[in-house]
Amino acid sequence: QVQLVESGGGLVQSEGSLRLSCAASGRTFRNYDMAWFRQAPGKEREFVAVISRGGDFTAYASAVKGRFTISRDNAKNTVSLQLASLKPEDTAVYFCAAGGAIASDPAQYDSWGQGTQVTVSP
Repeated sequence: QVQLVESGGGLVQSEGSLRLSCAASGRTFRNYDMAWFRQAPGKEREFVAVISRGGDFTAYASAVKGRFTISRDNAKNTVSLQLASLKPEDTAVYFCAAGGAIASDPAQYDSWGQGTQVTVSP
């Protein structure tokens, strides 16, 4: 497994932007497909975006496509999520996850960070 630590969350106004980062420990980071999920109060954890281990494939949830961008730097063991045109409904705790397959099902990921809070005010 790989250890993951997210950062970059905060409070932002509607239509604002944030950049989330996830730092991974270990030298096997490049062997993992990486994803971002989010969980709002009272709701289930939902898929946001995924990037392949080489960074050549990405996929997004329809709710964020065109507004969020996932990227990774295998030399620095980091994966990032650029959030733009934020809406109040994007408010949630955002988690990064590492897994062995490109998937939107959280059960496919076996390493998770502690999460970072994103709050979007109207």
